[in-house]
Amino acid sequence: MEFVSHDEFRRCVQRYDGNRSVRRLSCWNQFLAMAFAQLTYRHSLRDIEVCLRAQRSKLYHCGFKAPIRRSTLADANERHDWRIFADFAQIVIRRARTLYMDDPYGEELRQSAYALDSTTIDLCLEMFPWARFRQRKGAVKMHTLLDLHGNIPTFVWISDGKLADVKVLDQLIPEAGSFYIMDRGYVDFERLHRLTAASAFFVTRTKDNIQLKRLTSRHKESADGVMSDQIVVLATADSWSHYPDKLRRIRYHDADNDRFLVFLTNNFDLPALTIARLYKARWQVELFFKWIKQHLRIKAFYGTSQNAVKTQIWIAITIYVLIAIIKKELGLSVSIYQILQVVSVTVFERVPILQALQHEEPGENLGGFSNQLNLFHL
Repeated sequence: MEFVSHDEFRRCVQRYDGNRSVRRLSCWNQFLAMAFAQLTYRHSLRDIEVCLRAQRSKLYHCGFKAPIRRSTLADANERHDWRIFADFAQIVIRRARTLYMDDPYGEELRQSAYALDSTTIDLCLEMFPWARFRQRKGAVKMHTLLDLHGNIPTFVWISDGKLADVKVLDQLIPEAGSFYIMDRGYVDFERLHRLTAASAFFVTRTKDNIQLKRLTSRHKESADGVMSDQIVVLATADSWSHYPDKLRRIRYHDADNDRFLVFLTNNFDLPALTIARLYKARWQVELFFKWIKQHLRIKAFYGTSQNAVKTQIWIAITIYVLIAIIKKELGLSVSIYQILQVVSVTVFERVPILQALQHEEPGENLGGFSNQLNLFHL
């Protein structure tokens, strides 16, 4: 918690009057308890209460002002506005992006590159009736824009499970000169033209039913996998009215998986192979979803209301980004997963975090005299 700003958190609380009429559990103590649950893989509110009670003598040192009870924590998750934690997460994200802005992501581009996708989080419809997805199934979607510099989520939008992925483009504010990499589920030419009008670039795959008219063929570079590189326009009048500008179509053969891919982009300067590699980098957002579902608590929830679910997801994202900040600021070579594992078992130890994360080979720094006899004399 030394790596987060208490003053910034306090401003987020004041923005939504989060501590109004609070008698038992403040927003900060709620955040600490939920962060503890994420870092140590707690399964329920009772689990959180029992484990924190076992460390009663250390709670004040960690910032807790009062004992945590499951009933008060449940009430806090229901009542404290989830936007407090969403705004605080954005503050932590901005700090992480500054730290990782110079990290390479496979392609040496001056522009920023973002991967856009969504993941579905299944919910029990009986317990979460507000999250109806299908007739007998509940779900929410987490739409995420991932900065490929450091794999930091820059934009997260939590919607109901029925919302079409492409509608998230209405929520984005395009950044001029940046690349937005999406799969073909986001192909809507009216929305894509907004990116072009904002001087932003997109890379996506075309659908089979899209009719395109070839204008010219560009010189095909001597690059492995690039089959063709063409300048095209939309062939039907209705589609052309939504996107009247030219597009670039690249046919590419993925030798590793033996399949042919067709990309669409509004960038005419980068080599065709670079465009193909940029699309390949989109897989990082899939890995991000897989990572947080495996290592953070966003598949099982401590509350059943919409506010409780969004609160838990935003705090989980904050913890992920916080671990990324610790990794960068301490200059650690270990992965985020390894840091999370070490923190999970040392969270209440009064040991500098850098010391806990340092690797020591077996037998090093044993120090002192030992009465243990040698089994073998060398």
